[in-house]
Amino acid sequence: MSVEEREAREDLRDHAPTPSVRERAAALLRIASGVPPAVTARERVLRPRHPETVSRWLNRWDAEGIDSLPIRDGRGRTPACSP
Repeated sequence: MSVEEREAREDLRDHAPTPSVRERAAALLRIASGVPPAVTARERVLRPRHPETVSRWLNRWDAEGIDSLPIRDGRGRTPACSP
């Protein structure tokens, strides 16, 4: 990992507006420091995650960079009542 990538991840981990982005950035930093993704998923994130989920975060980071960390539109439960 380059110095610029590490600084970008550290900045997101410390200053991102949403907890999900901070969690994902912290997980990616741990993986970059040598902790396996499966261990990171089990023990080193805000709450335990499936190892495949953390691997997807890593693959998306490799493909898209910093834009891959926020939760994408259309995820989650759909509203019961329209606005």
